[in-house]
Amino acid sequence: MEGFLRIRLPPALRRLITRLIAIIPAVLVTWYYGESGTARLLVLSQVVLSVQLPFAVIPLMLFAADRKRLGVLVTPGWQVALGWGSAGLILVLNLMLLADVLTGA
Repeated sequence: MEGFLRIRLPPALRRLITRLIAIIPAVLVTWYYGESGTARLLVLSQVVLSVQLPFAVIPLMLFAADRKRLGVLVTPGWQVALGWGSAGLILVLNLMLLADVLTGA
């Protein structure tokens, strides 16, 4: 808040405001739909996170394996292979999820 919006708040107040903003949608869904709505909201949030995950993992793998940028700190080959395998698995599972949603399975 302080940098971009130029709003200076004590750290405790800033934390309270951001946590309240984060919890309001969950409280509203629970109040309006009950427990089943909360469960559906949880599932939806996990689906959104799984779809966003490749956008973090793939650039991370590209950076971690870049010898030009990292020099001697570059990630060992076996870790790069495991990382790309994990990234590939995440992508395949997301594509399967997308296919299931589109076909209605």
